[in-house]
Amino acid sequence: MARSTIVAIPVRDEAERVGICLNALNQQVQPPDAVLLLLNNCSDATETVARNISKHLRFRLDIISRDLPPSQANAGHARRLAMALAAERIAPNGTLMTTDADAQVPPDWVARNLARLRRGADIVCGRAVIDPVEAAMIPAHLHADDALECHLIARLDDIAWALDPEPHDPPPRHTEASGASLAVRADAFRSVGGIPAIAAGEDRAFVRALWMMDARVRHDPAIAVTVSGRIFGRAQGGMADTIRRRMVVQDAFTDDQVEPASEAVRRYALRRRVRRAWSGTVDATLATDLGVPQPRLTHALAGRFFGATWAALETVSPVLQRRRVRFVDLPAEIEAAEAVLRALAEPEILAAD
Repeated sequence: MARSTIVAIPVRDEAERVGICLNALNQQVQPPDAVLLLLNNCSDATETVARNISKHLRFRLDIISRDLPPSQANAGHARRLAMALAAERIAPNGTLMTTDADAQVPPDWVARNLARLRRGADIVCGRAVIDPVEAAMIPAHLHADDALECHLIARLDDIAWALDPEPHDPPPRHTEASGASLAVRADAFRSVGGIPAIAAGEDRAFVRALWMMDARVRHDPAIAVTVSGRIFGRAQGGMADTIRRRMVVQDAFTDDQVEPASEAVRRYALRRRVRRAWSGTVDATLATDLGVPQPRLTHALAGRFFGATWAALETVSPVLQRRRVRFVDLPAEIEAAEAVLRALAEPEILAAD
């Protein structure tokens, strides 16, 4: 029977935590119709724990075990398979959701996501918050680095909103695209072929693929799940690897979505101009300012989706290539971004555009 709401969860040796995850889903004010666990090469008692809990749950629990080959035994492929299997069971107008097996969702997680989708979003991105007990075991300098990095990311996002706002995703918002909390309309999920077949970063890539098709992506800061802050995780290249690496030595560079404030201004000002040109407004100097041949720009502007047009131009334009920010430069870049925002708040600057 097709179901209207299914939560798909990839699992790898989570006997100690999967029960907490399932119980949190069981305590929803609006429980899902079903939860699908995709056991990815499990060698512990995860399946036994899950089956013992299943008799007490308010939703159907589907447990599917797979012995994936080494090239696919990773978080990205496991989430892709879990979501694909859930999509086979979902109603055409249903909702697919995903979280992590070490995550604990709040009681209103399902209800809040469904409410956002009803208001017009195609996909809802929630936030992932590290468990406070485990966060206390992470060295203070990592928290300080993370706070600075998040501060700059938020200010760059404020610049994006000031220069090229997307009405379907207004402030307050965030910039995360975490597999710990995603909810997507079934038709939108199918429109991009599901989760990309990559080992890690599949969550960001999935949301990016939808954005490129002009899906209405909503980053809701009111939706947050608690995740593990352990330093020995199950997903290669995941949060645990990052925490463990940075405990030893600070990374040279911040996350790849971070860039200097001056370059963010240029990026989003150009994105606004490209958006207008894609809508039919003539911009005689746009090709020159992007540093691309006019035929290449004309071809990109003929695309069906603005997101795909912009993504194509970001790939070929020399002025849109990202230059990453060093951790040591974060304070200066935060100061620069805040100066930009003060300038953008001046009425004469916005009116001059």
